[in-house]
Amino acid sequence: MPARGQIEMMDRLYRHWVYGGFLAGILLLVLTPVLAAQWTLAMLAVFLQLPVYMIHQYEEHDANRFADFVNTVIGGGREVLSAPAVFVINIPGVWGVNALSIWLAATLSLGYGLIGVYLTLVNAIVHIAQAVRMRRYNPGLLTAIVLFVPLAVWSLFTIHGTGDATLFHHLLGLGLAVLLHALIVAYVLSRHGRAQLVSASEAS
Repeated sequence: MPARGQIEMMDRLYRHWVYGGFLAGILLLVLTPVLAAQWTLAMLAVFLQLPVYMIHQYEEHDANRFADFVNTVIGGGREVLSAPAVFVINIPGVWGVNALSIWLAATLSLGYGLIGVYLTLVNAIVHIAQAVRMRRYNPGLLTAIVLFVPLAVWSLFTIHGTGDATLFHHLLGLGLAVLLHALIVAYVLSRHGRAQLVSASEAS
């Protein structure tokens, strides 16, 4: 059994990671001219997905906005998206995938940088489509429109223009991005279904 102090430490990390990420994103952007001094424009495009995503995450998750939105709109007030789940989705799921994309682009082929680019683009499309369907703001919508869309479109053209991005790289990047978002939806819906079963059993 984990000690109580360890549990409390992890709980703080689950609930406050976004603030460290936001500050790290700003720091990475400030250092970009130094870090990217010898990079190609395409490699810069790959790298920028991570710090810009960190800025987006602040709008999305400050004060637990996104989880509260999902728990209210989809869960009907029940918790279908927890703080630990949000942490896993955003740290290994976003930071980790972007880090992998940067490493593969730098060491194997720039085409693998499309993994991070499509993650950004698909997330923007999801935010915008949800806003249109629901006719209301959702956490992360503004930065998705203002930052994600222009960055992702520019990055797609820039990386593809190198000749290193093949159809395989496009399909891999798009497929992984869609899969990650589909897994999030499946997780939320499964939690919602279990919550409904619990409520039904309690009412009977």
